[in-house]
Amino acid sequence: MSARQLAWRLCYEALAARSTSAEWSFMNYGFAPLDPGEERVVLQPEDEADRLCLQLYAHVVGGTDLGGTDVLEVGSGRGGGSSYLARYHRPRSVTGVDFSASAIRLSARTRTAPGLRFVRGDALQLPFGAGTFDAVVNVESSHCYASMPAFLAEVRRVLRPGGELLWADLRRAADVPALWAQLAGSGLELVEQRDITAHVLASLRSDNDRKLALIDAWIPRAFHRPFRRFAGIEGTENFRSFERGERAYLSARLVRRDA
Repeated sequence: MSARQLAWRLCYEALAARSTSAEWSFMNYGFAPLDPGEERVVLQPEDEADRLCLQLYAHVVGGTDLGGTDVLEVGSGRGGGSSYLARYHRPRSVTGVDFSASAIRLSARTRTAPGLRFVRGDALQLPFGAGTFDAVVNVESSHCYASMPAFLAEVRRVLRPGGELLWADLRRAADVPALWAQLAGSGLELVEQRDITAHVLASLRSDNDRKLALIDAWIPRAFHRPFRRFAGIEGTENFRSFERGERAYLSARLVRRDA
């Protein structure tokens, strides 16, 4: 694991351990429509505060019908995404898996919905049998993994034939060609791929003040600087790297075609 990956991972773990409030449901950078006339995702009033983060999940799922399916979210974090999938997309089951024991405890305590559960596990050694799930969702998590090909092999193993990987994450711009090659060579069919950096930047700008307030309220002051960078606050290196085109945010849909 690289130093950069380790730094991301430590921030995730620290946030799960230090901020145990159920109100902080998401850690992703969000997705904002660029067309003011674009149809808005319909949300319950209690979910409006997390609209931008939820819109990233809505984008990732896209037109995939999850009704009656068994869904796995790898890198479920604070559980908000798995809860959204369970409550809005009518699956038979949603399993959230995360390496952080603190995050799993928090999610199990604060996120409830029919068929929803949380399990501690490693993305590179998923604790499930072959052909267990109809869809795997992976949002803003794979940049922390030591091996993307190993993760993709595990996804292919746990998917049923016809199952889909619904994925989004950030990468250094220089690494994007290699990433697309890894996805194309995974044994899954790459059927959709997009660069959504502009949407993510618009979300970061729109959500900046809310995230600053959360950091001020729940993170000890000594940790504010690394968490502001981690959260992509305007003016931090993470934010500026998107502006300069040095980092990209991507999404993709892949399908397991073989029996």
